[in-house]
Amino acid sequence: MKNFQSKALALLLLLPVLLLGASSCQKIADLLSFKVNDSTNFTIPATGLLAGAALNLPGITVSSNSSSTYAGNNTTADYVQDVTLDKLTLTTTDPATQTFDFLKSISIYIATDAAGTNKVLLASLSPVPTGQTSISLTPSGTKLDTYLRSGNYTLFTSAELAKALPQDTKVRADSQFNVKANLK
Repeated sequence: MKNFQSKALALLLLLPVLLLGASSCQKIADLLSFKVNDSTNFTIPATGLLAGAALNLPGITVSSNSSSTYAGNNTTADYVQDVTLDKLTLTTTDPATQTFDFLKSISIYIATDAAGTNKVLLASLSPVPTGQTSISLTPSGTKLDTYLRSGNYTLFTSAELAKALPQDTKVRADSQFNVKANLK
């Protein structure tokens, strides 16, 4: 009986140590996973194009917050192991009431340079819902480590028009990336 009590007491003392160890591992795992949020603005020019026409915009260089976010999480781009897009939202900003009704579909590509030499699909949406001033694109699931290692990347937009766009429209693109990295 005394031997049983000793084992039970040892187990009771060991349990908090195990729970503390598991909790510490979770905190380390949390430190290695974080988000990078970037935002940029671009203009979609007025079009005289008919429905179904393709629209390809020139690349837009984005100054990423990645370097400062890495530093704030005690890591650097060299330690980044896995980056994926969590969400990409487009919002019309001028004119404020402009909806995305002029779009049938849209695809956003990412590249490390303005020439687009290594561009890959970042996110897309088809069909684009009507009556919306803000739309969320579907992430492609592409691994994006290379693109968020430097302080800049370039976004390219390709769209199919549903109807003509009567005036230039300013759009804000808000992106959120999931990052996994080792501590430096």
